[in-house]
Amino acid sequence: MRNHTMMQFFEWNVAADGKHWDRLKETAPALKAVGIDSVWVPPVTKAVSADDTGYGVYDLYDLGEYDQKGTVRTKYGTKQALIDAISECQKNGIAVYVDLVMNHKAGADEKEVFQVIEVDPNDRMKEISKPFEIEGWTKFTFPGRGDEHSSFKWNYNHFNGTDFDAKLGRTGVFRIAGENKTWNQNVDDEFGNYDYLMFANIDYSHPEVKKEMIQWGKWLVDTLHCSGFRLDAIKHINHEFVKEFAVEMFNKCEKDFYIVGEFWNSDLESCRQFLNTVDYKIDLFDVSLHYKLHSASLGGRNFDLTKILDDTLVQTHPTNAVTFVDNHDSQPHEALESWVDDWFKQSAYALILLRRDGYPVLFYGDYYGIEGPTPIAGKKAAIDPLLYTRYHKSYGEQKDYFDHPNTIGWTRLGVKDIERSGCAVVISNGENGQKRMFVGEQRAGEVWVDFTHNHKATITIEKDGWATFPVNGGSVSVWALPDEKVDEK
Repeated sequence: MRNHTMMQFFEWNVAADGKHWDRLKETAPALKAVGIDSVWVPPVTKAVSADDTGYGVYDLYDLGEYDQKGTVRTKYGTKQALIDAISECQKNGIAVYVDLVMNHKAGADEKEVFQVIEVDPNDRMKEISKPFEIEGWTKFTFPGRGDEHSSFKWNYNHFNGTDFDAKLGRTGVFRIAGENKTWNQNVDDEFGNYDYLMFANIDYSHPEVKKEMIQWGKWLVDTLHCSGFRLDAIKHINHEFVKEFAVEMFNKCEKDFYIVGEFWNSDLESCRQFLNTVDYKIDLFDVSLHYKLHSASLGGRNFDLTKILDDTLVQTHPTNAVTFVDNHDSQPHEALESWVDDWFKQSAYALILLRRDGYPVLFYGDYYGIEGPTPIAGKKAAIDPLLYTRYHKSYGEQKDYFDHPNTIGWTRLGVKDIERSGCAVVISNGENGQKRMFVGEQRAGEVWVDFTHNHKATITIEKDGWATFPVNGGSVSVWALPDEKVDEK
């Protein structure tokens, strides 16, 4: 069994030219060739405009098929282009995970008048008004699609909050008033209660809403034949419904189906409680590790590398941790900006790609670059050697040498059924360093090279299976037996 690697196949500023699905189709063979066997694609549903990244979701059943919001295609392309891209990925042995935005809706077709109570944005449990009437954008009739695929029409009864009063032209956090109307309690407790995030907030206490969203999820699987979902912003969604939704999808799909959730909370106890609530049915992105990598990149030699995995999901819940370095939200100028500095980027990817635990995600923006007002060049040349060694070398028992604050390392001892597997990784955030590590007595006499090409030396494994592996300051080296024999220099 080879290692699995996911790619997040978009960044926030990817061109809004309607050709992104075409790019995925064309790129699929190259992705497979470097060891990518799953891709997470951006929201596929019609958003408020042709330029919207998809998180301002309008019509869940419009995948780029109907003339709505001034466009037939989405930012990424047409429905047929999407289906073709997924088909091509699957032909190349690449699973496709679709990003689902289920906590809100935006771009309503009509306004409605209803009662709300304004709450304190910093404490949503604190009411700062008596009930009063507003005019809100909450009626979704989908005139371009009509009743095709679904006849469900949304109105204010299906939401529990909104953020704009068209009558007075002012914004706020308005909880919709009425029978059984309140914030859901099975959500993150930031700001007192974090059920509400933005736009018209979907009310998962409403039985019609739950039924419709589950039916939509099943329809999406049938329509796209995707292999899984990435659930956006689940700390804002009733955690019990997240579990119910996942169970329904797993029960529907006879084949393997995968779900990972974005629970953006670096507190491990909160993550553990969430995983308990959903009965460990889904995986979570390791936000804690991301912030550790970010801190390490800012701290330089002052960051203690021996602690880089402490209090991370991959350390405590390795079978449920999806590890990542950066993503579309953490990239510069975005909502959760916490960009890992360039000097540490290759080392960070070594930490997620070359260790035993976690399901690593390669970010499109790191690999191909970021567009927009401040472009960032891609790091394909730095990441490709890591992808190669993940696929060909990084197997077997893992031995850690996290014993120096500025120089850490680990080895993978390899497995018999993958020829020439095994590797030794050394990371420094200070001066030039080295790490004496064990790779196996059967390796005696082998000559290893640095697959990153950061270090030009060769290392001969000693007769007891140990060797001293060097690393340049502020760098990473990945030592392994080359695919062809190298003479000792």
